[in-house]
Amino acid sequence: MHLPAGFPMRHIISILLRNEAGALTRVASLFSTRGYNIESLNVAPTEDPLVSRLTLVTLGSDPVVRQINNQLLKLVDVVSIFDLTEGDHIERELLLLKLRVEAEKLAHIRELVQAEAARILDDRLDSFTLELTGTAACLDSFINHAALHAEIRSVVRSGPLAVRRGAPAHVVSA
Repeated sequence: MHLPAGFPMRHIISILLRNEAGALTRVASLFSTRGYNIESLNVAPTEDPLVSRLTLVTLGSDPVVRQINNQLLKLVDVVSIFDLTEGDHIERELLLLKLRVEAEKLAHIRELVQAEAARILDDRLDSFTLELTGTAACLDSFINHAALHAEIRSVVRSGPLAVRRGAPAHVVSA
């Protein structure tokens, strides 16, 4: 599918960031001052305890996101940036789904769990809690199918985590 130039597109941006007080705030403020929303944000330490990987999802045109990425590279805390949208990558999201299941519908839910390789974390009918990882589309489909047989009590999603295919996983550019 070819989108017109300037059309807002989903971007998954991987940022290696020094573990410094205020570093995350400086990254987030760069987006907010330009009027762009951060759809999801995940931050966790890497193999180097002094550096964290920040995975950020935003919507924006390619030129605007490229400009924001260039501005991010000027921040002293940023080690490197890679827009995963530009290359081949693996993307996964975690879902925790809490349902209220009627006893007569339990078999349907268990079939769905088995078919999608989900895990049951709590099997009480009033708080039947499941765990599933997959693409955003896979999780959306799972939630929609579960809603046909149970009451959705709570949806908790991590937002996407992503890594570039092949090696190296991240190119140092700062």
